Amino acid sequence: MTPREVIRMVFEGKKTPYVPWQFSFTHEAHQKLADHYGTHQLDPYLKPHFNSIDTWRLTDIGNDCVRDEFGVVWDHSQDKDIGVVKGCLLPEPSLRGFDFPDPLAHPLFRTIDADLAGASDRCTMFDIGFSFYERAWTLRGIENLYMDFVENPKFVHQLLGTIADHNIAMIREAVKHDIDVVHMGDDWGGQHGLLMGPKHWYEFIYPQLKRMYAAIHAGGKFVSIHSCGDVDELLDDLVDIGLNCFNPFQPEVMDVETLMPQYRGRLAFYGGLSTQRVLPYATPEGVRKASRHLLNLGHAGGYIFAPAHSVEGDVPLENMLAAIETATSQLGG
Repeated sequence: MTPREVIRMVFEGKKTPYVPWQFSFTHEAHQKLADHYGTHQLDPYLKPHFNSIDTWRLTDIGNDCVRDEFGVVWDHSQDKDIGVVKGCLLPEPSLRGFDFPDPLAHPLFRTIDADLAGASDRCTMFDIGFSFYERAWTLRGIENLYMDFVENPKFVHQLLGTIADHNIAMIREAVKHDIDVVHMGDDWGGQHGLLMGPKHWYEFIYPQLKRMYAAIHAGGKFVSIHSCGDVDELLDDLVDIGLNCFNPFQPEVMDVETLMPQYRGRLAFYGGLSTQRVLPYATPEGVRKASRHLLNLGHAGGYIFAPAHSVEGDVPLENMLAAIETATSQLGG
């Protein structure tokens, strides 16, 4: 059975022959592994189950800064992986004079079929990062957007509706190709509940999610999301509008032992290995113990083992190897 087939079983709520896995690393953590294995080509050691087609394209503009396809400038002088937004493209609550990029002219569509051909045995994830609410605040500024929730609700509806229209156009093109799932990154939670509160989430975000998820399912694909933080209060409504898989499943703010059996057959979880406590601070044996515990919980199905976020550079190499070897040893050899 191929990794692609195993992941599809997870999304369909079926019991799998083993618990599939996926690892991602920041630049610093990746370099530690590359030094250890003697190569930057880590797939033979990580045995990934996903092939990601990432929509996020960055252009180097100098001074440790990059520009994304929307024109947002990201300062990489401190954070080399994501960066910090510089400036504000929408200083006023208006879209007047701002042109969204053409979703169908995205350069990935020129190479997508060739990219897919090289990893047909893996589950292909069409990944829209900073997909919606996050795209809104990168354009407007997070403080401005939160004020707009209260003072300029009509503009917020217009902004989020336009972003959703852009995503839906991309989705309708993407589902014509041999992908399996559309994955959308959009952090809604902090360590204690929703950042914008449930009232504003349901008023502004939920209706557009419903439209986007419907477009994905209309194309015959699965829906997966990444949303950091304490957001489990939303899970039932997300399932109702078509969510198939939730990531990163943070154990510091979500009860993984309760949620996994509670939603098995209705919603898959992807993540769960603590990047705040276990990976940076446990012993290698502690990492193995935590990893085995999650694998045992996920053995009945509906689970993809992974760190709860990209592994950071403060994680000791021995702890990375402990997690990788615990997951991959399920296949033997």
